[in-house]
Amino acid sequence: MSITRYLIIFIFFTMFHPLATAEEVKKIGKFKDWETIVIKKDSEVVCFAQTKPVLQSPKNNPREARIFVTFRPNEKIIDEISITAGYEFNNKNSIIAKSGKKKYKFDISQDNFAWMVDNKKEKKMIKTMKKGSRIMITG
Repeated sequence: MSITRYLIIFIFFTMFHPLATAEEVKKIGKFKDWETIVIKKDSEVVCFAQTKPVLQSPKNNPREARIFVTFRPNEKIIDEISITAGYEFNNKNSIIAKSGKKKYKFDISQDNFAWMVDNKKEKKMIKTMKKGSRIMITG
C-alpha cells in the first residue's frame, strides 16, 4: 500500500471519525523538526517520520509540504523517502533535493508526491539529513 493511500486514510479518519484515529494512528514523539507516527491497521504497520519546511517560497503561498522517511515492515521496505510539495509537480521539471553540494533526484512523481527508486541513494540522503543539514526541494 502506498504512502499516498495511508495519508488519504489518515486524513479521512481524522476528519470524519476521531475515535478510529486514536486506535490506528499513534504519534510517537518529536525530535527537532521531525515527528514520528505509527499507523496500524489489522496486521499492517507503517512507521514514518515527517518534517515540514522551515521556509517556503513564495512566502505568500503556504502549502502542506513534507518530507517523509517511511518503514513498512510487512513489505520489507525501509528508509523510503518521499516528498510532497502541497501542489502537483510539473512533469517537465526534475524534482531535486539539494543540501550543500549534494543533490538527490526523485525518480517517480505522481500527483503531488515524489519518490526515489534507488535505496542506496535514499540512505545517502538520510545520512545527509542526520547531519542536521538543510535540504532544499525544487520541482
